[in-house]
Amino acid sequence: MIPLKNRFPPLGIHAAHNGDPVIPPQDPACYDLPGRGLAHTADLDIAMHSLVIPYPAFDPILIHLGPFAVRWYALAYIFGILIGWAYARVLIRSTTLWGGKAPMTVADFDDFILWVTLGIILGGRIGYVLFYNLPHFLSHPAEIIQLWNGGMSFHGGFTGCVVAVVLFGYKRGISILSLGDIACAVGPIGLFLGRIANFINGELWGRVTDVPWAMIFPSGGPEPRHPSQLYEAALEGLALLVVLAILMRAGALKRPGLIIGCFAVGYAIARSFCEFFREPDAQLGFLWGGATMGQLLSVPLFFVGVIFIIYAMKQPPARRL
Repeated sequence: MIPLKNRFPPLGIHAAHNGDPVIPPQDPACYDLPGRGLAHTADLDIAMHSLVIPYPAFDPILIHLGPFAVRWYALAYIFGILIGWAYARVLIRSTTLWGGKAPMTVADFDDFILWVTLGIILGGRIGYVLFYNLPHFLSHPAEIIQLWNGGMSFHGGFTGCVVAVVLFGYKRGISILSLGDIACAVGPIGLFLGRIANFINGELWGRVTDVPWAMIFPSGGPEPRHPSQLYEAALEGLALLVVLAILMRAGALKRPGLIIGCFAVGYAIARSFCEFFREPDAQLGFLWGGATMGQLLSVPLFFVGVIFIIYAMKQPPARRL
């Protein structure tokens, strides 16, 4: 089998995963195949490139409004919160899912939206700074608040969401576990839209591959890669959303904390699986045992989820009037 690096020789200057330019060798012999001519190699390259799905070149900025720019990534957060908010209102109103009246009102959740939004944004950013690029931000502290340049961590955002749930539930006298269940039930909507925004931005692409649906990303060099953002959108977003919906119809909301646990376990499994296809962050690479940071952070999330599931299943179903 012809090595992938020989089938797709670099052409021009490209950006590495961390944004730094990668300058390919200038000697054409570097791209020749043993025992074959350069003409044959060029023909083979053209043939193989024709089998790669073209990456649709999106502009990460949807529209310019004077000095302001509306980015797809920002819209993913906005619509993720709005759609999740609407879905949560439907869940809270359903007496069938709760076996009676929900332990919170729609008005309660309306007030909670601001709390959880701040928790997700602050937690996501702090998590990225601490887990993924701390040395850089210690050297450039002013960049910590530059959210428009990207850099959010799910595990940090999830932690921020947990803090918001605990504080708001305690302040309002609402069941913290039930409030967390609703927050987790709608969470996959934002995850789905966020991964789609990653794909549109041409970032967080996958590892080099020769699968028929591989793509060449503008910032990923000349080699075809897994569109791992779409894998994550499908598993962490759509699949997890459907699984949690099925569990709620089966009575999961009657056992406070069960949806929290199932979300944590489901996300940890989906994220860890997708990490096998996703290129690790350039500044981190592969870590302990060849695992990525995303996989290592998903391990404690998985076990915490298992604890929540065990606790919820040991409790009798809540009886509500």
